[in-house]
Amino acid sequence: MLKEDFLKYQAQTTPHPLGLEVSHAKGSYIYDIKGNKHLDFVAGVSACSLGHCHPKIVQAVKEQAEKYMHVMVYGEYAQQPAVAYTKLLASLLPKNLETTYLVNSGTEAIEGAIKLARRFTGRSQLIAAKHAYHGNTMGSLSLMGHEERKGAFRPLIPDVGFIQFNLESDLEKITEKTAAVVLETIQGGAGFILPKDGYLEKVRKRCDEVGAMLILDEIQPGFGRTGKLFAFEHYNCTPDILVIGKGMASGLPVGAFVASRQMMDSLQVSPKLGHITTFGGNPVIAAASLATLKEITENQLIELTLKKERLFRTLLVHPLIKEIRGKGLMLALLFEKSEIVNYLVLESAKKGLILFWLLFEPKAVRISPPLTISEKEIAEGCDQIISVLNAYKPTPVN
Repeated sequence: MLKEDFLKYQAQTTPHPLGLEVSHAKGSYIYDIKGNKHLDFVAGVSACSLGHCHPKIVQAVKEQAEKYMHVMVYGEYAQQPAVAYTKLLASLLPKNLETTYLVNSGTEAIEGAIKLARRFTGRSQLIAAKHAYHGNTMGSLSLMGHEERKGAFRPLIPDVGFIQFNLESDLEKITEKTAAVVLETIQGGAGFILPKDGYLEKVRKRCDEVGAMLILDEIQPGFGRTGKLFAFEHYNCTPDILVIGKGMASGLPVGAFVASRQMMDSLQVSPKLGHITTFGGNPVIAAASLATLKEITENQLIELTLKKERLFRTLLVHPLIKEIRGKGLMLALLFEKSEIVNYLVLESAKKGLILFWLLFEPKAVRISPPLTISEKEIAEGCDQIISVLNAYKPTPVN
C-alpha cells in the first residue's frame, strides 16, 4: 500500500519514480519495508554528509527539539544554535565571508544571493554558465543554462547572460553592467566538470576589474565532499558571496548565503526586510548544522575523502567506463551511451546498490556517498558495479 499511496497522493517529479519503500536508514544503508538493505552511493544527492542517522546529529536534534523548535521569524530573536553555527562557520572561512544568512534550501540561498548582489551593486545584469544548475525557483531557474528545462516556465527574470564554463574568451561578456557572475565551483548537473587552467582565478580577476560580484555555488561540493571544506579552496579563488546547502545539516532542509558584513547590511535598508524567511535559521536544523560542521572538521573525514576517491578510481576500471570525472566523493562515471547508464542504475538497484543519474549529462552515473562510508563498503559497491557492467548486453540494432 505504501507505494500505491505514494503514487496516488504525493506529487511526482517524473512519470516513473524509483519508488523504494523506505523503512529506516542507518550509516551507509537504507532499509526497505521488506527488510532488504541498500548500500547508498548517493547520500540523498550529496545531502547526507555523515550518512543516515548519525548518532551525534540525532542527539543534537533531540536535545534542541526538547528546548524549542520555532519561536520567531528569522533575524528577530537571538537563538543559540544559529549563533553558534554562524560563528563557527565564520572562523573557518576567509575574512570577507563573515556574515551568514540562514535559509531553507539551496535554491532559496541562490535567490538571496542574487538579490544581495543586485542590491549592493545597484546593477541588474547576471552572468551564469551554460549547463548550470542552481535550483528550480524562478530566480534560480533563470540562471539555468538548459533551455529544455526552463523554457516552459518563461518569462523568467530578465537581464541574464551566459558564458561557457572553462572558456576564457567568454569572460569579456562580464562588464561594468554586471551585478554578479554566478558559477558552480564544480559544475554538477553538467557532469561534475572541474574548473581548469586557472579558470576561477581568471573569473575572479575579471570581476574585480569591472566591479562585479562573484557568487560561487557550493551547494553540492561544500562541506568536505571534495577534500577541502569548500571546493573553492582548491582553486585560489574566494567569492564575494558563498552559497551553501545540501550536506550542511546531514539531511535536514537548509541553505545559506555568506558575505561580508558590509554587503549583508544592505539588505536591512532601502527597503527594510530585503530578504525575509519564516523558518530560516530554525533552531533544530541549526543544531544539526552545528553538529555536522563540528564532526566534519574535528575528525579526518575531509582528508580521508581524497583517499576514498583514489580507492574508487582504483576499483572502478572497466572497458565500459570511459572516464571518471569529479573530485573527492563527488564523482561521475562516464559511458558512451545513456543506455548503459540506465541499465547500471536500475540493475544495481535490484541488487541492493543505490546509484543515480545527473541532471543534464545522460551518459553519466552519480557517485556521491556519505563522507563516512568505509573502505569495505566502497569495495562492496564497486564490486557490484563491475558485476553489473560485466552482465551488460547492448540492445540489438534492428
